[in-house]
Amino acid sequence: MSGFKFSGYGLSRQKQRRQQIAVAVSIGLSVLLIVYPLLERHFGRGFARRTIACLLRGKSRETTGYKSNTTVFSLALMQPEKRAGELEAIANGEKSRESLRARYLLASDLVQQQQGLLALDLLEGLECDYSLLGANVMVKRAQAYQSIGDQAKATAQWQDLLNYYPDSPTIPEALVALGKTKREDWNEVLAKYPSHPRTLEMARSWLKEKPDQRDLMLLLAKYSFDTPEISLVLDKILSQPGMIDGKPVEPLKPEDWETIALGYWKDKKYGQASAAYAKAPPSSRHAYLVARGLQLAERETDAKLAYKKMVSDFPKAKETGNALLQIAKIEPSIEAVPYLDQAIEQFPDQAGDALLAKAEALDNLNNPSSAEETRQLLLTKYGNSDAAAEYRWKMAQAKAAAGDFQAALQWGQPILTQNPNSEPARQAGFWVGKWAMQLGQQQEAKAAFEQVVKKYPQSYYAWRSATMLGWDVGTFDTVRKMTPQVALPRERLVLPIGSETLKELYQLAQDRDAWTLWQVEFQNRIEPTVTQQFTDGLLKLAVGDYISGITQVAALEDRETPSEQAEFQSLKQQPIYWYALYPFPYEETIEIWSQKRELNPLLVVSLMRQESRFMSNIRSNAGATGLMQVMPAVGASVAKIINLKQYALDNPNDNINLGTWLMVETHQRFKNNSLLALASYNAGSGNVDKWLGQKKITDPDQFIETIPFPETKDYVKQVFGNYWNYLRLYNPQVNQMMPNSVGQKEK
Repeated sequence: MSGFKFSGYGLSRQKQRRQQIAVAVSIGLSVLLIVYPLLERHFGRGFARRTIACLLRGKSRETTGYKSNTTVFSLALMQPEKRAGELEAIANGEKSRESLRARYLLASDLVQQQQGLLALDLLEGLECDYSLLGANVMVKRAQAYQSIGDQAKATAQWQDLLNYYPDSPTIPEALVALGKTKREDWNEVLAKYPSHPRTLEMARSWLKEKPDQRDLMLLLAKYSFDTPEISLVLDKILSQPGMIDGKPVEPLKPEDWETIALGYWKDKKYGQASAAYAKAPPSSRHAYLVARGLQLAERETDAKLAYKKMVSDFPKAKETGNALLQIAKIEPSIEAVPYLDQAIEQFPDQAGDALLAKAEALDNLNNPSSAEETRQLLLTKYGNSDAAAEYRWKMAQAKAAAGDFQAALQWGQPILTQNPNSEPARQAGFWVGKWAMQLGQQQEAKAAFEQVVKKYPQSYYAWRSATMLGWDVGTFDTVRKMTPQVALPRERLVLPIGSETLKELYQLAQDRDAWTLWQVEFQNRIEPTVTQQFTDGLLKLAVGDYISGITQVAALEDRETPSEQAEFQSLKQQPIYWYALYPFPYEETIEIWSQKRELNPLLVVSLMRQESRFMSNIRSNAGATGLMQVMPAVGASVAKIINLKQYALDNPNDNINLGTWLMVETHQRFKNNSLLALASYNAGSGNVDKWLGQKKITDPDQFIETIPFPETKDYVKQVFGNYWNYLRLYNPQVNQMMPNSVGQKEK
């Protein structure tokens, strides 16, 4: 790095000064006197100041039009040491948006590497040329001065940031750097940037000094409701006395109670959440959550009363149908039926579930004929409901277990036509194909498998259907040693929402800065839109919070309103959604150890996603640690075998080294059958041996369905489902075979 030469950006101080004088003279004092007030009046003092400063430097302010598909954006995804040469060439090339991006990215790398002098050469005047990131340039320059120990110039830069960019979300960083940590220094920032991470950090600090500042506690409740310590903050709010420092404390507002309720709910303190929702702004949703919170807190008597009150207060609300179903679950069967009848009569969307529950209640009341009539009504009048799909699938499975595959088909096939969007549909589609094969109906089987791949491309059953269609995607016996080509996206896809500055920082992989800016822009946290929640997930993934990021993205499918579902279905058609749901961190390390162990790298990343959601420091209740959840005792035993003297289970390289060895060991024990190897990785080889002793594998799909541990059965399907998704997303050959292929770039 020390050999860099940035021609064109290392002018001598004397030459710069001569240029500035010449520009100032050409402008003339009279022009400055006219221009400055106009700029200040129309655009604000900060804009006026930095515009004049840029003119004095002889710099033209570039346009801020956002563009994608650039070389620099591709380089941004590489390690700094691998991209430095190419970035240097672009930075020293013809002036363009690309060269400006290259200068910024190089400077950022150099600041991280404590090479401040080289970074300062690149940053010289860049805030004028690259105005989109003007404030960020000044932050980098201040950090560069700090890295070389020139605190005076660093302080001057932070102060310039306050003067030239007074409306920038980087202001909180400047205040901290300048040592302005008293609350009176932050009054304006608290109003403008309450959700900035630095603001929240300062709020916690001020609360340590003076714990009874309710406004600060409510600030944390509103913008940090998903942090581990939030319940302590909420408890403190509710325990405040009526008088503080001789002054009465104002009662909490209804919207404050809503904020408090959400914090308790996120922390699974359902009883406290219920009490808070009771004081939130009156609505059918809040009334339902009052009752639901009591039910989850196992206070069923109180929950039943709350549900009944909700039904009385909001007789026509959409949540009332769900409330009636919940009452029926709590009441004895004979008392549940009237509530189910009310749901059937008044709420068509819940009628299917109510009919299914009513049939079960009638069975419990020894009234099989009425129960059968109720189920027939479910199939005839509400045959398109999810409840009808659930019942059909239950019957199909029972018929198949009895060996009556023709009857199983008759029950299973309507799910594909009448309930194609239901939860059982993907599984039913696959088994319809299997049953058709067993009946010698090859064309019907092929059509069923093709429909599963096309209609449910993300599912585990799509992979199993693809194997049945003869695709080269691996089977339980062959997937271990396959070496599929892996092609990661060449650059990040554009964020769906956010400012141009946010999108630019994200594309440049300036992840911490992008995440910080998003905290300022993301205000609608209690009830975010689909796009806002998705963007929040993307930014969490970018900073390495994979477990929260994937959870945010996966939870989008639970949106209920028609408009939200329409927005979600549109999002699902875009590659950025799938790359977020199945990210590929640690790709180089995975590739290295997969080659050494002769393991399919996509099987390794799939197991890792299921075990830890890529959180390298995560620890289970049992003590399993790291990316591949290696138990300490097991890790120590493996380390001794492979002669690994020093290691740490929370170190990604060490964990993948040990975890892949364990994967090989389980595969060898079960003759490279990945189904059994994965089951063993989750449940232990002793349990798998026991299951094999009880039932010989004649049909691997049927064997999975009969695994007695629900967790292990789900685990095996999840890992293979992950594998299929990584294969269809990152392997070009399989990607192109898909009926609706997910391209490597947005079209």
